[in-house]
Amino acid sequence: MRRIFAFLKREVMLTLSLLAAGAALLITPPSPQLLRSIDWRTLGTLLMMLCVLEGFKQEDLLRPLILLAGGLRRMVSLTLFLVFGVFFTSMFVTNDVSLILFVPLTILLFRSGNKERYLLPVLAMENIAAVRGSMLTPFGSPQNLFLFARSGVGAGRFVLHMLPLSALSGVLLVLFVLFLYRRDMRESFSGAGAAAEWRPERRRLRIVYALLFALILLVIVTRTQYWYAALAVVLAVLWAVDRRVFRRVDYVLLVTFLCFFVFSSSIAANERIAALLLRAVAGREYWWAIGLSQLISNVPAAIVLYPFSQNFAGLIYGADTAGLCSLIGSLASVINYRLYVREYPGRGGQFVRVFTLVSWAFFLLVVIPGLLLSHWPFL
Repeated sequence: MRRIFAFLKREVMLTLSLLAAGAALLITPPSPQLLRSIDWRTLGTLLMMLCVLEGFKQEDLLRPLILLAGGLRRMVSLTLFLVFGVFFTSMFVTNDVSLILFVPLTILLFRSGNKERYLLPVLAMENIAAVRGSMLTPFGSPQNLFLFARSGVGAGRFVLHMLPLSALSGVLLVLFVLFLYRRDMRESFSGAGAAAEWRPERRRLRIVYALLFALILLVIVTRTQYWYAALAVVLAVLWAVDRRVFRRVDYVLLVTFLCFFVFSSSIAANERIAALLLRAVAGREYWWAIGLSQLISNVPAAIVLYPFSQNFAGLIYGADTAGLCSLIGSLASVINYRLYVREYPGRGGQFVRVFTLVSWAFFLLVVIPGLLLSHWPFL
Protein backbone atom coordinates (compact mmCIF):
# COMPACT_ATOMS: atom_id res chain seq x y z
CA MET A 1 0.00 0.00 0.00
CA ARG A 2 2.85 2.35 0.77
CA ARG A 3 4.20 1.94 -2.76
CA ILE A 4 0.76 2.57 -4.23
CA PHE A 5 0.31 5.78 -2.25
CA ALA A 6 3.81 6.94 -3.19
CA PHE A 7 3.03 6.29 -6.86
CA LEU A 8 -0.28 8.17 -6.71
CA LYS A 9 1.41 11.07 -4.92
CA ARG A 10 4.02 11.24 -7.66
CA GLU A 11 1.46 10.98 -10.48
CA VAL A 12 -0.81 13.85 -9.47
CA MET A 13 -2.75 13.99 -12.74
CA LEU A 14 -3.53 10.27 -12.61
CA THR A 15 -4.71 10.55 -9.00
CA LEU A 16 -6.91 13.52 -9.87
CA SER A 17 -8.40 11.70 -12.87
CA LEU A 18 -9.16 8.58 -10.80
CA LEU A 19 -10.91 10.66 -8.14
CA ALA A 20 -12.88 12.56 -10.79
CA ALA A 21 -13.98 9.36 -12.54
CA GLY A 22 -14.97 7.75 -9.23
CA ALA A 23 -17.02 10.79 -8.19
CA ALA A 24 -18.73 10.97 -11.59
CA LEU A 25 -19.70 7.29 -11.47
CA LEU A 26 -21.44 7.94 -8.15
CA ILE A 27 -23.52 10.60 -9.88
CA THR A 28 -24.20 8.55 -13.02
CA PRO A 29 -23.81 4.77 -12.51
CA PRO A 30 -21.90 2.89 -15.23
CA SER A 31 -23.92 1.56 -18.14
CA PRO A 32 -23.44 0.22 -21.69
CA GLN A 33 -24.26 3.72 -22.95
CA LEU A 34 -21.39 5.12 -20.90
CA LEU A 35 -18.95 2.63 -22.46
CA ARG A 36 -20.17 3.54 -25.95
CA SER A 37 -19.76 7.27 -25.29
CA ILE A 38 -16.07 6.94 -24.44
CA ASP A 39 -13.86 8.07 -27.32
CA TRP A 40 -12.10 4.74 -27.96
CA ARG A 41 -10.77 6.03 -31.27
CA THR A 42 -8.74 8.76 -29.57
CA LEU A 43 -7.50 6.32 -26.94
CA GLY A 44 -6.44 3.84 -29.62
CA THR A 45 -4.69 6.53 -31.64
CA LEU A 46 -2.95 7.81 -28.53
CA LEU A 47 -1.73 4.30 -27.71
CA MET A 48 -0.26 3.96 -31.21
CA MET A 49 1.46 7.33 -30.91
CA LEU A 50 2.91 6.56 -27.48
CA CYS A 51 4.33 3.22 -28.64
CA VAL A 52 5.88 4.50 -31.86
CA LEU A 53 7.25 7.72 -30.38
CA GLU A 54 8.89 5.73 -27.60
CA GLY A 55 10.65 3.86 -30.37
CA PHE A 56 11.65 7.19 -31.94
CA LYS A 57 13.42 8.15 -28.72
CA GLN A 58 15.12 4.80 -28.24
CA GLU A 59 16.39 4.66 -31.83
CA ASP A 60 17.60 8.31 -31.87
CA LEU A 61 15.79 9.06 -35.10
CA LEU A 62 16.51 12.78 -34.64
CA ARG A 63 20.27 12.20 -34.40
CA PRO A 64 21.07 14.46 -37.43
CA LEU A 65 19.49 17.43 -35.61
CA ILE A 66 21.56 16.75 -32.51
CA LEU A 67 24.78 16.66 -34.52
CA LEU A 68 23.84 19.88 -36.29
CA ALA A 69 23.23 21.66 -32.98
CA GLY A 70 26.68 20.73 -31.72
CA GLY A 71 28.27 22.38 -34.76
CA LEU A 72 26.81 25.88 -34.18
CA ARG A 73 29.24 28.51 -32.87
CA ARG A 74 27.05 31.47 -31.87
CA MET A 75 24.72 31.53 -28.89
CA VAL A 76 21.98 33.27 -30.86
CA SER A 77 22.07 30.71 -33.66
CA LEU A 78 22.31 27.78 -31.24
CA THR A 79 19.37 29.01 -29.17
CA LEU A 80 17.24 29.71 -32.24
CA PHE A 81 18.06 26.22 -33.52
CA LEU A 82 17.09 24.56 -30.23
CA VAL A 83 13.92 26.62 -29.71
CA PHE A 84 12.69 26.13 -33.26
CA GLY A 85 13.81 22.53 -33.23
CA VAL A 86 11.23 22.08 -30.49
CA PHE A 87 8.75 24.33 -32.31
CA PHE A 88 8.76 22.33 -35.56
CA THR A 89 9.28 18.80 -34.24
CA SER A 90 6.40 19.26 -31.78
CA MET A 91 4.07 19.60 -34.78
CA PHE A 92 4.75 15.97 -35.69
CA VAL A 93 6.05 14.07 -32.65
CA THR A 94 3.87 15.90 -30.03
CA ASN A 95 4.98 18.62 -27.65
CA ASP A 96 6.03 16.37 -24.77
CA VAL A 97 8.21 14.15 -26.98
CA SER A 98 9.91 17.19 -28.55
CA LEU A 99 10.83 18.42 -25.07
CA ILE A 100 12.07 14.97 -24.04
CA LEU A 101 14.36 15.07 -27.08
CA PHE A 102 15.62 18.66 -26.89
CA VAL A 103 15.72 19.60 -23.19
CA PRO A 104 18.45 17.07 -22.26
CA LEU A 105 20.38 18.16 -25.37
CA THR A 106 20.07 21.82 -24.33
CA ILE A 107 21.30 21.07 -20.81
CA LEU A 108 24.23 19.06 -22.21
CA LEU A 109 25.27 21.78 -24.68
CA PHE A 110 24.95 24.71 -22.27
CA ARG A 111 26.80 22.81 -19.56
CA SER A 112 29.64 21.79 -21.88
CA GLY A 113 29.93 25.35 -23.23
CA ASN A 114 29.80 26.97 -19.78
CA LYS A 115 26.61 28.87 -20.70
CA GLU A 116 24.35 27.66 -17.90
CA ARG A 117 23.43 31.24 -16.97
CA TYR A 118 21.17 31.21 -20.05
CA LEU A 119 19.74 27.76 -19.43
CA LEU A 120 16.53 28.57 -17.55
CA PRO A 121 15.21 31.28 -19.92
CA VAL A 122 16.05 29.07 -22.91
CA LEU A 123 14.22 26.09 -21.36
CA ALA A 124 11.24 28.38 -20.73
CA MET A 125 11.28 29.43 -24.39
CA GLU A 126 11.54 25.80 -25.48
CA ASN A 127 8.44 25.09 -23.40
CA ILE A 128 6.62 27.93 -25.16
CA ALA A 129 7.84 26.58 -28.51
CA ALA A 130 6.47 23.13 -27.67
CA VAL A 131 3.07 24.52 -26.65
CA ARG A 132 2.71 26.93 -29.58
CA GLY A 133 4.34 24.84 -32.30
CA SER A 134 2.25 21.77 -31.53
CA MET A 135 -0.98 23.73 -31.84
CA LEU A 136 -0.62 23.89 -35.63
CA THR A 137 -1.36 20.23 -36.41
CA PRO A 138 -4.09 17.79 -35.38
CA PHE A 139 -1.48 15.42 -33.92
CA GLY A 140 0.79 17.99 -32.24
CA SER A 141 -0.71 17.52 -28.78
CA PRO A 142 -3.14 15.14 -27.06
CA GLN A 143 -5.84 17.81 -26.76
CA ASN A 144 -5.54 18.62 -30.48
CA LEU A 145 -5.78 14.93 -31.29
CA PHE A 146 -8.97 14.60 -29.23
CA LEU A 147 -10.64 17.81 -30.44
CA PHE A 148 -9.73 17.22 -34.11
CA ALA A 149 -11.26 13.73 -33.96
CA ARG A 150 -14.51 15.20 -32.60
CA SER A 151 -14.68 18.34 -34.74
CA GLY A 152 -15.38 16.93 -38.20
CA VAL A 153 -13.04 19.60 -39.63
CA GLY A 154 -10.66 18.62 -42.42
CA ALA A 155 -6.93 18.59 -41.69
CA GLY A 156 -6.23 21.44 -44.11
CA ARG A 157 -8.87 23.70 -42.59
CA PHE A 158 -7.67 22.82 -39.09
CA VAL A 159 -4.11 23.89 -39.96
CA LEU A 160 -5.42 27.06 -41.63
CA HIS A 161 -7.23 28.09 -38.44
CA MET A 162 -4.27 27.37 -36.19
CA LEU A 163 -1.70 29.00 -38.51
CA PRO A 164 -2.14 32.67 -37.46
CA LEU A 165 -1.50 32.03 -33.76
CA SER A 166 1.29 29.56 -34.45
CA ALA A 167 3.01 31.97 -36.87
CA LEU A 168 2.62 34.88 -34.45
CA SER A 169 4.19 32.72 -31.75
CA GLY A 170 7.13 31.92 -34.01
CA VAL A 171 7.81 35.62 -34.61
CA LEU A 172 7.57 36.39 -30.89
CA LEU A 173 9.97 33.57 -30.04
CA VAL A 174 12.58 35.09 -32.37
CA LEU A 175 12.16 38.43 -30.58
CA PHE A 176 12.44 36.75 -27.17
CA VAL A 177 15.71 35.05 -28.19
CA LEU A 178 17.15 38.31 -29.55
CA PHE A 179 16.16 40.10 -26.33
CA LEU A 180 17.95 37.46 -24.25
CA TYR A 181 21.25 38.10 -26.07
CA ARG A 182 20.74 41.82 -26.60
CA ARG A 183 24.01 42.73 -24.81
CA ASP A 184 26.16 40.68 -27.16
CA MET A 185 24.46 39.37 -30.28
CA ARG A 186 27.71 37.77 -31.41
CA GLU A 187 28.46 35.86 -28.21
CA SER A 188 30.36 32.73 -29.15
CA PHE A 189 29.70 29.13 -28.18
CA SER A 190 32.17 26.29 -27.98
CA GLY A 191 30.70 22.99 -26.89
CA ALA A 192 30.02 19.53 -28.16
CA GLY A 193 26.79 17.77 -29.02
CA ALA A 194 26.55 14.11 -28.15
CA ALA A 195 24.42 11.67 -30.09
CA ALA A 196 24.51 7.91 -30.01
CA GLU A 197 25.82 6.31 -33.19
CA TRP A 198 23.24 4.62 -35.37
CA ARG A 199 23.99 0.93 -35.23
CA PRO A 200 23.80 -0.69 -38.69
CA GLU A 201 22.00 -3.75 -37.33
CA ARG A 202 19.16 -1.47 -36.08
CA ARG A 203 18.53 0.09 -39.51
CA ARG A 204 15.57 -2.19 -40.22
CA LEU A 205 13.98 -1.17 -36.91
CA ARG A 206 14.39 2.53 -37.65
CA ILE A 207 12.67 2.05 -41.01
CA VAL A 208 9.82 0.15 -39.33
CA TYR A 209 9.24 2.96 -36.82
CA ALA A 210 9.26 5.58 -39.58
CA LEU A 211 6.68 3.60 -41.60
CA LEU A 212 4.45 3.03 -38.57
CA PHE A 213 4.58 6.74 -37.78
CA ALA A 214 3.47 7.52 -41.34
CA LEU A 215 0.60 5.05 -40.94
CA ILE A 216 -0.56 6.78 -37.75
CA LEU A 217 -0.50 10.20 -39.40
CA LEU A 218 -2.56 8.78 -42.27
CA VAL A 219 -5.13 7.39 -39.81
CA ILE A 220 -5.43 10.75 -38.05
CA VAL A 221 -5.67 12.91 -41.16
CA THR A 222 -8.11 10.66 -43.08
CA ARG A 223 -10.24 9.81 -40.01
CA THR A 224 -10.66 6.32 -41.40
CA GLN A 225 -13.26 4.18 -39.67
CA TYR A 226 -10.76 1.33 -39.75
CA TRP A 227 -8.52 2.90 -37.10
CA TYR A 228 -8.82 -0.27 -35.02
CA ALA A 229 -7.21 -2.24 -37.88
CA ALA A 230 -4.29 0.22 -37.89
CA LEU A 231 -4.00 -0.18 -34.11
CA ALA A 232 -3.85 -3.95 -34.50
CA VAL A 233 -1.18 -3.64 -37.21
CA VAL A 234 0.98 -1.29 -35.12
CA LEU A 235 0.78 -3.43 -31.99
CA ALA A 236 1.38 -6.67 -33.92
CA VAL A 237 4.40 -5.27 -35.78
CA LEU A 238 5.96 -3.88 -32.60
CA TRP A 239 5.37 -7.16 -30.79
CA ALA A 240 7.18 -8.95 -33.61
CA VAL A 241 10.15 -6.59 -34.04
CA ASP A 242 10.66 -4.74 -30.72
CA ARG A 243 8.34 -5.94 -27.95
CA ARG A 244 10.53 -4.32 -25.29
CA VAL A 245 9.06 -0.95 -26.29
CA PHE A 246 5.82 -1.88 -24.49
CA ARG A 247 7.66 -1.73 -21.15
CA ARG A 248 8.53 1.93 -21.66
CA VAL A 249 5.19 3.31 -22.91
CA ASP A 250 3.58 6.04 -20.80
CA TYR A 251 0.50 4.07 -19.75
CA VAL A 252 -0.16 6.63 -17.01
CA LEU A 253 -1.14 9.19 -19.66
CA LEU A 254 -3.38 6.64 -21.35
CA VAL A 255 -5.20 5.73 -18.11
CA THR A 256 -5.49 9.43 -17.23
CA PHE A 257 -7.20 10.03 -20.58
CA LEU A 258 -9.57 7.12 -19.99
CA CYS A 259 -10.55 8.37 -16.53
CA PHE A 260 -11.31 11.86 -17.79
CA PHE A 261 -13.35 10.40 -20.65
CA VAL A 262 -15.37 8.50 -18.01
CA PHE A 263 -15.76 11.69 -15.98
CA SER A 264 -16.85 13.76 -18.98
CA SER A 265 -19.30 11.13 -20.26
CA SER A 266 -20.81 10.58 -16.80
CA ILE A 267 -21.32 14.29 -16.19
CA ALA A 268 -22.80 14.80 -19.66
CA ALA A 269 -25.28 11.97 -18.99
CA ASN A 270 -26.69 13.81 -15.96
CA GLU A 271 -29.27 16.24 -17.33
CA ARG A 272 -29.16 18.75 -14.46
CA ILE A 273 -25.38 19.04 -14.32
CA ALA A 274 -25.10 19.07 -18.10
CA ALA A 275 -27.61 21.93 -18.36
CA LEU A 276 -25.79 23.90 -15.65
CA LEU A 277 -22.40 23.49 -17.33
CA LEU A 278 -23.83 24.27 -20.75
CA ARG A 279 -25.15 27.62 -19.46
CA ALA A 280 -21.85 28.40 -17.74
CA VAL A 281 -19.46 27.35 -20.52
CA ALA A 282 -21.30 28.27 -23.73
CA GLY A 283 -19.92 31.54 -25.08
CA ARG A 284 -17.04 31.52 -22.58
CA GLU A 285 -15.13 28.49 -23.86
CA TYR A 286 -11.87 30.37 -24.30
CA TRP A 287 -11.63 31.55 -20.70
CA TRP A 288 -13.02 28.31 -19.27
CA ALA A 289 -10.36 26.30 -21.10
CA ILE A 290 -7.57 28.55 -19.84
CA GLY A 291 -8.90 28.65 -16.27
CA LEU A 292 -9.83 24.99 -15.81
CA SER A 293 -6.49 23.94 -17.29
CA GLN A 294 -4.71 25.59 -14.37
CA LEU A 295 -6.44 23.09 -12.08
CA ILE A 296 -6.42 19.86 -14.10
CA SER A 297 -4.15 20.64 -17.14
CA ASN A 298 -5.27 21.38 -20.70
CA VAL A 299 -5.76 17.81 -21.93
CA PRO A 300 -8.39 16.78 -19.36
CA ALA A 301 -9.88 20.29 -19.47
CA ALA A 302 -10.53 19.87 -23.21
CA ILE A 303 -12.13 16.47 -22.60
CA VAL A 304 -14.34 17.76 -19.79
CA LEU A 305 -15.45 20.96 -21.52
CA TYR A 306 -16.07 19.62 -25.03
CA PRO A 307 -19.61 18.25 -24.43
CA PHE A 308 -20.72 21.66 -23.12
CA SER A 309 -19.02 23.87 -25.72
CA GLN A 310 -20.68 25.63 -28.61
CA ASN A 311 -17.60 27.50 -29.84
CA PHE A 312 -15.01 24.96 -30.97
CA ALA A 313 -12.47 27.66 -31.86
CA GLY A 314 -12.68 29.18 -28.39
CA LEU A 315 -12.17 25.80 -26.75
CA ILE A 316 -9.13 24.74 -28.75
CA TYR A 317 -7.46 28.16 -28.72
CA GLY A 318 -7.97 28.31 -24.97
CA ALA A 319 -6.63 24.80 -24.39
CA ASP A 320 -3.56 25.54 -26.52
CA THR A 321 -2.94 28.84 -24.70
CA ALA A 322 -3.41 27.47 -21.17
CA GLY A 323 0.09 25.98 -21.05
CA LEU A 324 1.57 29.49 -20.92
CA CYS A 325 0.10 30.35 -17.52
CA SER A 326 1.52 27.78 -15.11
CA LEU A 327 3.32 24.46 -14.92
CA ILE A 328 0.06 22.59 -14.36
CA GLY A 329 -1.49 24.21 -17.44
CA SER A 330 0.17 21.67 -19.74
CA LEU A 331 1.57 18.19 -19.17
CA ALA A 332 4.47 19.18 -21.43
CA SER A 333 5.47 21.86 -18.90
CA VAL A 334 5.53 19.31 -16.12
CA ILE A 335 7.81 17.11 -18.23
CA ASN A 336 10.14 20.07 -18.81
CA TYR A 337 10.28 20.71 -15.06
CA ARG A 338 11.01 17.04 -14.30
CA LEU A 339 13.86 16.91 -16.81
CA TYR A 340 15.46 20.00 -15.27
CA VAL A 341 15.23 19.02 -11.58
CA ARG A 342 16.60 15.58 -12.43
CA GLU A 343 19.82 17.33 -13.51
CA TYR A 344 19.69 20.14 -10.94
CA PRO A 345 18.12 18.84 -7.71
CA GLY A 346 16.99 21.54 -5.32
CA ARG A 347 16.58 24.21 -8.01
CA GLY A 348 12.92 23.60 -8.74
CA GLY A 349 11.86 26.92 -7.24
CA GLN A 350 14.26 28.83 -9.47
CA PHE A 351 12.90 26.99 -12.52
CA VAL A 352 9.32 27.90 -11.60
CA ARG A 353 10.18 31.59 -11.12
CA VAL A 354 11.92 31.97 -14.48
CA PHE A 355 9.35 29.80 -16.25
CA THR A 356 6.48 31.87 -14.87
CA LEU A 357 8.11 35.20 -15.75
CA VAL A 358 8.92 34.26 -19.36
CA SER A 359 5.67 32.38 -19.97
CA TRP A 360 3.46 35.15 -18.60
CA ALA A 361 5.27 37.74 -20.72
CA PHE A 362 4.43 35.60 -23.74
CA PHE A 363 0.89 34.87 -22.55
CA LEU A 364 0.06 38.57 -22.26
CA LEU A 365 1.13 39.09 -25.88
CA VAL A 366 -0.95 36.26 -27.36
CA VAL A 367 -4.02 36.01 -25.13
CA ILE A 368 -5.98 38.82 -26.83
CA PRO A 369 -5.18 37.70 -30.42
CA GLY A 370 -6.35 34.23 -29.37
CA LEU A 371 -9.58 35.68 -28.00
CA LEU A 372 -10.22 37.64 -31.20
CA LEU A 373 -9.57 34.58 -33.39
CA SER A 374 -11.89 32.50 -31.24
CA HIS A 375 -14.80 34.18 -33.04
CA TRP A 376 -13.59 32.71 -36.36
CA PRO A 377 -15.74 29.57 -36.74
CA PHE A 378 -14.01 26.38 -37.85
CA LEU A 379 -17.04 25.11 -39.77
